[in-house]
Amino acid sequence: MSSYNDIEASDLQALIAAKKIHLVDVRNDDEVARGIIAGAKHLQLSLLPVEYESLSNDLPIVFYCHSGVRSAHAAAFVCSKGYTNVYNLVGGVLAWGKAGYPFANKS
Repeated sequence: MSSYNDIEASDLQALIAAKKIHLVDVRNDDEVARGIIAGAKHLQLSLLPVEYESLSNDLPIVFYCHSGVRSAHAAAFVCSKGYTNVYNLVGGVLAWGKAGYPFANKS
């Protein structure tokens, strides 16, 4: 069984700029309402077991949440379902914001 890798905010920013990832926000609706990383798909963690098949495995998948704990669970889950090239944003949106990267409104 494959496992996920961790990714730092600076490395994620580079992948976003290159448009070479699928970015998935697994936070709750109320958290996402405060801001989302631009380009992310919102898929609440509680819905992942019934909606994970909607995720494409053609590019790396990066999961994130508030601090990195829920997204680690999400990454481990999809890996258990056979997905490869899966990442967890270390520190979640807290690390993203601390690094000075912007947030967008959910579209």
